[in-house]
Amino acid sequence: MSTKVAIIASNGGLFDAYKVFNIATASAATDAEVAIFFTFEGLNLIHKQAHHQLPLPAGKEHFAEGFKNANIPSIPELVNMAQEMGVKIIACQMTMDVMNLKKEDFIEEIEVGGAVTFLDFAKDANVTLTF
Repeated sequence: MSTKVAIIASNGGLFDAYKVFNIATASAATDAEVAIFFTFEGLNLIHKQAHHQLPLPAGKEHFAEGFKNANIPSIPELVNMAQEMGVKIIACQMTMDVMNLKKEDFIEEIEVGGAVTFLDFAKDANVTLTF
């Protein structure tokens, strides 16, 4: 039986994106089955435009240069890596409806579903994380 990692991404800043995609790609690299459920501000992490310009927390702007100097992949690069590694990306239908967003507003190859879609995956997950 393989390991399953279920992640809920509900925050939309740059630090949140790195947490979510670092854990997701590290888990996928160990052959774990990984799903991320993006809801509320977390949808920014997979939004076509927003994920290119995620905000840093106030007072932490100096980290932008640190990420660059350390050769850390950008969020769009990490998203692509996660998808190539088979990470399941689920956008919350309810949040999309509330925010008047359509599937076309997001990166390619996502799944749109409700909480039940995520719960079906997460019910027997070995690890469940929220960021």
